Amino acid sequence: MRLISVIRKTRNERRYTKKMGNFYTKVTYIKKAILGIPVRTLHKYRETYYGKVKDCETCNLAK
Repeated sequence: MRLISVIRKTRNERRYTKKMGNFYTKVTYIKKAILGIPVRTLHKYRETYYGKVKDCETCNLAK
């Protein structure tokens, strides 16, 4: 077992943009893990309906 590893996990989340409003999308998280325990998120991105990959900073979490 490695001491430090990178974990990639995808899950469905509710997001909000001005153009589309509320929508559900698959968000992929890339996390750094020590001994299998996630420590911090390195990057997160989402895939659009058209197959483009966008950073999650462009859309806010819906409240």
